[in-house]
Amino acid sequence: MAEHAAGSGSAREPIPAATVVIFRHAPGGGPPQILMQVRNRSLAFAGGMAVFPGGRIDPSDRELAQSADFPDHDEAAHRIAAIRETLEETGLVLGLRGAIDASHAARARAMLLETQALAPILAAFDWRLALDDLVPFARWFPKNENLTRVFDTRFYLADLGTGAVEIEVDAGENTRLFWTGAQDALDAADRGEIEVIFPTRRNLERLAQFGSFADARAHAQATPVRTIVPFIEETPQGRSLCIPDDCGYPVTSVPLGDVKRG
Repeated sequence: MAEHAAGSGSAREPIPAATVVIFRHAPGGGPPQILMQVRNRSLAFAGGMAVFPGGRIDPSDRELAQSADFPDHDEAAHRIAAIRETLEETGLVLGLRGAIDASHAARARAMLLETQALAPILAAFDWRLALDDLVPFARWFPKNENLTRVFDTRFYLADLGTGAVEIEVDAGENTRLFWTGAQDALDAADRGEIEVIFPTRRNLERLAQFGSFADARAHAQATPVRTIVPFIEETPQGRSLCIPDDCGYPVTSVPLGDVKRG
C-alpha cells in the first residue's frame, strides 16, 4: 500500500491515511525533485521501502477538521493528517500560514512529537491552516486479504515554499530522507539501491512525466481522482496486477512476478 505510519486494521476495516508528494526546484536546474524516505525495516508494513511522507488519520485530525474553514470535513482531516505527518517525519512545514522560519519549525516539531496533535501547534505559534496548498492527486485502496493492514490512502501534491527548513529524519519510523527526481528514483530502484512497492512505483512513473510542479498540479486538477483498487488479470504477459487505465498513470499492468508488495 501507500505511505503511512504503522497501525492496526483488517481488510474489512480499511485504515484511512494520507500522504504527500513534496516538490522543490532541483538545485542544479532540470526536472523538479520530490522528497522520499526509507522506512525502518522493523516496521510491519513496507519495512525498508522508499515512500512519501504520510500516515494514518488520527482522531485529533478529525477534531481539528471540524473547525477548519473547508467544506468537506473528511477531506480536511486527510489534508491535516498529511500536514501533521510531514512536520513530524521530516521537519518541513507546509499547508500552514503565519510567522514560519527554521527556528519556529524546529520548535513546532518538538512540540508535535510530545502532543501528537496539530491543534496545539497552531495555537502556540499563531499559525492557521492553508488546506488548499495540498492538491489531490490520487487515492489507492488495495483490497488484499493477505495484507495484515489495508489502507485507504489519499495522495496529495505540495510545493515547498514558505517554511522550508532542513529535513531531519524521524529515527523511529524512518532511516533516511532524500530529495530525488522521480525518474532518478525509478532508476535507483532498477539498480537495487532503493525498494519501492507497487503503488509507489506507479506514482513515480506518473510523476516522472512532469517538468515542474505547475505541470503536475495542472495534470492533477484535470484528472478526476478515482479510488484505485488493483486487480489481477490475464494479459499477453501472463497474470498481471493491473489498475484502471483512466486515472492518469502511464503504466497500468505489471506481471505478478515483478510486483513488490508491502
